[in-house]
Amino acid sequence: MIASGALTIFARNPVHSVLWLILAFFNAAGLMVIVGAEFLAMLLVVVYVGAVAVLFLFVVMMLNIDFAEMRAGFMKNAPLGVAIAVILLAELVLGVGAYRAGALDLGTPDGSAAPLVGESNIESLGALLYGNYLFLFESAGIILLVAMIGAIVLTHRAPTNPRGHQNIAKQNARNPKEATNNVSPEVGKGVEL
Repeated sequence: MIASGALTIFARNPVHSVLWLILAFFNAAGLMVIVGAEFLAMLLVVVYVGAVAVLFLFVVMMLNIDFAEMRAGFMKNAPLGVAIAVILLAELVLGVGAYRAGALDLGTPDGSAAPLVGESNIESLGALLYGNYLFLFESAGIILLVAMIGAIVLTHRAPTNPRGHQNIAKQNARNPKEATNNVSPEVGKGVEL
């Protein structure tokens, strides 16, 4: 999975990069199956591989990407990217150091999210989501619904010249003599359009 992630970043072709990303998602799903979280594995495959990665692939393949301009933009923004990477690495080092020193207490489980005895992971997850966290789960669904409707409303534009729509009033008001042109072509000469 780490190799696929690295190849996703370092691939020169964007299509190859998306294909490496799909492989990384499949590897992550395989790891989830190994640790016994089969629901999360199937969710990863369906949501990320089935929707997000395929969408990325279609967008990359349909756009006319200028690779020279993309490389120039990469070199222009490389110092900012390196600075952000150094800051994130410093945060990780400080966080791990504080945890090992005992300054961070991550909390202990209280048993409220314990899996149901004799049930599968999916049933335990369903009981937890629709039991203890029902209000939060429904609130997240409503927020996502409002965000989706907002995105549709903000990006929807009425077509200026809709194709396939008839203007019946214009069709009824036309003059039949202007609509057709009767010609008498000579034999063998054809018709001028």
